[in-house]
Amino acid sequence: MAKILVTGGTGYIGSHTVVELLEDGMEVVIVDNLSNSEREVVNGITSITGKEPHFEEVDLRERNATYGVFEKHPDISAIIHFAAFKAVGESVEKPLEYYENNLLSLIHLLEAMKKFSVNHLVFSSSCTVYGEPDELPVTEKAPIKNAGSPYGNTKQICEDILQDTMRSIKGKGVISLRYFNPIGAHPSAKIGELPLGVPNNLVPFITQTAAGIRECLSVFGDDYNTPDGSAIRDYINVVDLAKAHVTAIRRLLNQKQKSNFEVFNLGTGRGLSVLEIIHAFEKSTGQKLNYKVVERREGDIEKVYADTAYANSELGWRAEKGIEETLQSAWKWEMNIRSKNNRT
Repeated sequence: MAKILVTGGTGYIGSHTVVELLEDGMEVVIVDNLSNSEREVVNGITSITGKEPHFEEVDLRERNATYGVFEKHPDISAIIHFAAFKAVGESVEKPLEYYENNLLSLIHLLEAMKKFSVNHLVFSSSCTVYGEPDELPVTEKAPIKNAGSPYGNTKQICEDILQDTMRSIKGKGVISLRYFNPIGAHPSAKIGELPLGVPNNLVPFITQTAAGIRECLSVFGDDYNTPDGSAIRDYINVVDLAKAHVTAIRRLLNQKQKSNFEVFNLGTGRGLSVLEIIHAFEKSTGQKLNYKVVERREGDIEKVYADTAYANSELGWRAEKGIEETLQSAWKWEMNIRSKNNRT
């Protein structure tokens, strides 16, 4: 049985990926410093799968603590690296924190891979590396643009670090998965997106507004060159996204990759505007949203959505869940949280 180390495994995408790995018959070690998640997420994972992952509360910025995980689990087969700060707007306000956290954690992991002879890594990247794309939909061959935010820049730099490292170390392989916009929750409503404090992402702000926790939802700009003036993104169900990581891990373990550094776009191939998401949420849940248009947010781009043909053909993966089902799952998760915490 393959043992997979998942950094940031109690986070949003990480927790859903841990579920899919466990259900695929793998053993999982979660590493998380709980800076933006809660230990209780492990209970949700265990409840869904009937299997409890190993959990290590470790900050990857600490080299010796990182090495300690590999010493405790010497049979790790591969790594999925999620652990990172990820809010575009916050990164503009706190650039040094983003560079320190996102770069050091990867560097220490790569050092550990070399020291402990772990050969495979799946990297959690982002469509932000494409910046404002010249052509839509975006393929993996689209040029890497100057990042619009420190967050986006850390993803670019991390990919550069990975490519340089793979050139210098033979026999190891990396797959970089460039996500578009993950949303939704596990259909069980036992895990989902759980932002600490004010949400930075659209859908949890939508669900918290519908639940009465937030007074009003802000739409950042309605003067973009789009059909309704609001920014367009490619919104992918988080469970679909999680399943892609299992596929990528299997590709590495079975040595099916075509080079020691591969890149795949993960999205639906369809762009939806912020206002379209709001209206789809209202339609699918019957909840009316209080929202207002405000000024554009620094670091945001106008529109981006994926060309997923390469991931579909080469990985044998595709997004399956529709937008209404996905938004319903997010609302079910929000209602479950509110019921548990008596949040009104």
